[in-house]
Amino acid sequence: MKKDWIRKAVGGLSLTSALFIFQACYGTPQDLAPDILIEGQVRSLSSGLPIQGIKVSVTDNMQYQMTDNEGKFSFYTEMLTGLTINFQDIDSLQNGHYMDKDTVLTNLSGNVYLDIALQEK
Repeated sequence: MKKDWIRKAVGGLSLTSALFIFQACYGTPQDLAPDILIEGQVRSLSSGLPIQGIKVSVTDNMQYQMTDNEGKFSFYTEMLTGLTINFQDIDSLQNGHYMDKDTVLTNLSGNVYLDIALQEK
């Protein structure tokens, strides 16, 4: 019984050591694409007040951010030639009903600030 426990402990340590050496030699995958900071604020078109709970996402990407209580959002994403940002009201019961909006960003060279006004349904 005792030898079996020792054999398992040594085997586990050997596997862990091999994985550590593999990572040290080959490293982890690097993100070589340049990133861009997209930040901004979402407001109501009619009242001008900030809207909380709007889902801000990048098309064809699982990345998204929800606006905070001041309607602000910020996230990093890959710098692509044509980047489409979607604004969706997914909690329409809490903050009113707002129409979805898409914004296409082109010729990106630096960080982007968006001031978005959503129209009520």
